[in-house]
Amino acid sequence: MNPPVSAASAAPAEPAEDEDQGAGALQRTEWRVRDGAWNTGSAALAVEAPIALQFNGIAHAVMLATPRDLEDFALGFSLSEGILASAAELYSVEVQRTGPGHTLALEIGAAAFARLKDRRRTLAGRTGCGICGTESLDQVLRPLAPLPPAHGLLAPAALAKAAAALPAAQALQRATGATHGAAWCALDGSIVALREDVGRHNALDKLIGALVRTHVDRGAGFALITSRASVEMVQKAASAGIALLAAVSAPTSLALEVAERCGLTLIGFARGNQFSVYSHRERLLGADAA
Repeated sequence: MNPPVSAASAAPAEPAEDEDQGAGALQRTEWRVRDGAWNTGSAALAVEAPIALQFNGIAHAVMLATPRDLEDFALGFSLSEGILASAAELYSVEVQRTGPGHTLALEIGAAAFARLKDRRRTLAGRTGCGICGTESLDQVLRPLAPLPPAHGLLAPAALAKAAAALPAAQALQRATGATHGAAWCALDGSIVALREDVGRHNALDKLIGALVRTHVDRGAGFALITSRASVEMVQKAASAGIALLAAVSAPTSLALEVAERCGLTLIGFARGNQFSVYSHRERLLGADAA
């Protein structure tokens, strides 16, 4: 079994106050009104910055993201968008500070670059839409390989344990109230790795990058996200070999359609001891009695 990401390396650092690469939040003055009374204080604001992705010197996309865990983001985005077939096709990532944001300069293999040119698209990156700028319908629903059976069954109590632990694990969200989280959880419900970002897609891409970089067995756990389960989130999870995706909010109809087709277990409304299973419930303990 591949080694897991250590809890220490997975835990997000306390928000920084400067605008270097690792900054998750900035301190700014705010004027508060409470019960009609004015006072002044300091607020932590989640950093949102343009992140440009270049492949072999060619500009591909500009995303709005939180400028931390950028190497994870570069790898996770490239894999989940189908640019890379495997991490071995990524030769290097250079993080460059460029004006108000950062440029991620990726060097990729010739075969990956050829695929990229075949399906080139122009993205105006947004935190709320992962398919904006797609040029054709064929690029929206990419073919996904069938997911294998899980290595073990997920008990409802373990999912509840992870959902209960998630808020405390989100240091940046606690500080700013403005970020999404994507967590990788073991089948016992413990949170093994977590990434945060102002964009829900970005948070999942960062998590995927971290899992792939550290060779985590994606069949021996599940992903827990703090957003709705849209079709993009399902596709990103499935493309990374994640067979079980739990969201704190609802799935969409297209997300369910894709999950059913590729064999992904899709869970929504994962809050406390309650959740709803929408597809492939065979990966959950006790589902055969339902």
